Amino acid sequence: MAVHWYPGHMHKAQKEIKQVLPNVDLLIEVLDARIPYSSENPAIAQLRGDKPCIKVLSKTDLADPEITALWQAYLEREKGVKTFATTTEQPAKMKQIVELCRKMLPEKDAGVKTINTMIVGIPNVGKSTLINTLADRVIAQTGNVPAVTKSQQRINLGSGIVLFDTPGILWPKIENANSSYRLAASGAIKDTAMDYEDVGFFAADYLIGAYPELMKERYGIDDVPSTEIEFLELIASKRGALRAGGRVNLHKICEVLINELRSGMLGKISLETPEMIEKEEQLIEAEAKIKREKDEQRKQRFKDGSQTPTKRDLKEQKKSNGSKKRRRR
Repeated sequence: MAVHWYPGHMHKAQKEIKQVLPNVDLLIEVLDARIPYSSENPAIAQLRGDKPCIKVLSKTDLADPEITALWQAYLEREKGVKTFATTTEQPAKMKQIVELCRKMLPEKDAGVKTINTMIVGIPNVGKSTLINTLADRVIAQTGNVPAVTKSQQRINLGSGIVLFDTPGILWPKIENANSSYRLAASGAIKDTAMDYEDVGFFAADYLIGAYPELMKERYGIDDVPSTEIEFLELIASKRGALRAGGRVNLHKICEVLINELRSGMLGKISLETPEMIEKEEQLIEAEAKIKREKDEQRKQRFKDGSQTPTKRDLKEQKKSNGSKKRRRR
């Protein structure tokens, strides 16, 4: 599944983050506790460098608590990173983030030296709610849809802490195809940019394997089918998601499944684990290595004259030669 949603304001926001970061002492990155890996923007990690970072795992009320604990331990293996698990229903706990900022920067005496922080995160991850809680007033517009905040803000939290807010940003290309589905299933991507049936099939396949007991309880079934299509057909009949003649309305039942997953009606569910992600990254790297080797072999055959280049190859070669000429100038 490809994500076709990268509005202009997101590109602008990423440029602004890069410009402001040199003046920032600490980053607060808000992640969705259900998908900590998939909701982590790789561009932020590159831009952050060695700056300390608090990774806030939001929406923990929707996530599997045991898996959230695994993610906290996994993320804190990185130097300078602390995690903070919370929900929007815990304003008192969320305010403890201010104290954590001070603890992570002991060299800055609060009230004497200002601590400049920046809050970043993908759309619809709870960033605006966190800002309003920390500021004790409504500053950021909230909403249960992606891309509500569209401009950067500078907020004085008091006690010597200044917070730079940025719009929620995705990134143009997601290397892990499974992450695209997880982002869509969690609601980080606008529904207009996704296919309910594609995401529904992905979610159904994962849920019947990872949370069969929750599926039995939610949909009142005795046994969970072994395939996602059988599962969707079964719960469609339970929910009356049928077309004329009793045919299953796959679009409708996929929409029901996704909405119930997002709202927590299915139970506390996490869509990825550290172990799962490590395996996926290994697979992605293996596929990338094979592609690099094939590209090198193809180039070598062209050099040896053992293969006739295609129109596309000639076009790429012409483009490459043009770049070389410009560099010589």
